[in-house]
Amino acid sequence: MNDSKSLEIRQHNTITTARYDYSACQLDILFYLLSKLKREDNLDQQYRFYNKDIEAMTGRQWNYQQLREATEDMGSRMFAVEDNKEYRQIWMFQEVKYIKGHGCFDIILSKSIRPYLFDLKDNFTSYQLHSALKLTSKYAKRIYQLASQWKDIGETKSYDLEEFKMMLGLKDPHGKKPEQFERISDLKKKVLDVAVRQINENTEFEINYHLIKSGRSFQTVRFYINAQKPQQLLIQFDKPVEETRLQKGRQILDEYGIKDEKLIHQILSSQSLIDNLFKFNYNLKTGRTKADKNPAGLLLKVLGLR
Repeated sequence: MNDSKSLEIRQHNTITTARYDYSACQLDILFYLLSKLKREDNLDQQYRFYNKDIEAMTGRQWNYQQLREATEDMGSRMFAVEDNKEYRQIWMFQEVKYIKGHGCFDIILSKSIRPYLFDLKDNFTSYQLHSALKLTSKYAKRIYQLASQWKDIGETKSYDLEEFKMMLGLKDPHGKKPEQFERISDLKKKVLDVAVRQINENTEFEINYHLIKSGRSFQTVRFYINAQKPQQLLIQFDKPVEETRLQKGRQILDEYGIKDEKLIHQILSSQSLIDNLFKFNYNLKTGRTKADKNPAGLLLKVLGLR
């Protein structure tokens, strides 16, 4: 495939470049849905999601209300697809059904959206989908999508900052809501730098960005993507949820430098300790917990093991 054709495909990826402000919960649902898609599926295939499976992959707990609001909002979003012949409006779901008392819900995709989701999935390997689920910043998740879309070229196109902000939901194209992070220093600190750090720490990419000025103000942003050797253990989506949960727990302990096998076994043998491990890790990654000097020591204290 020549570069011009590659550029054309990437510029027209409907879902990746769509303007939407998905929450972290919604992006977790989207990435986990991609992991389940198979080309041989029937058009009316029903995909079942267990809350515990998503938690095992991400270390985050989404309650029933959060998930219900997330899918309701996702289902109401319209995606516009336009070429020289037609303009189409398509929606994500045909139906979402929550099974009361079972901690799960079923999704049936709209027939029109399926080709675009497979188009999006083609940008990811199973490993990359797991990486996307690990990212805690919703902006990191979106920028990771862009990086995956352009990974074989090594750099993205130059995004007009206004376009980029609308893609990330930072600016309302209709001007009805106030713009977020309007100052470039805030955009760098709260969005770009956080995304770069999380992507570089948790995925197979090492990325950076360049803000380009026109006159006295910044007008565009471009991202550069290099492959790096993955640091974390690969988690397969087809493994039993408990095995995945234990593997993720061991991975987190390894990241904190906890190597004592007896201590590791004690933590991974306890449902409550694993739950608290995931909670601590999520709070630390999102800044809710501060532990710059000795996160391992604080973790063991929180777990009641020190």
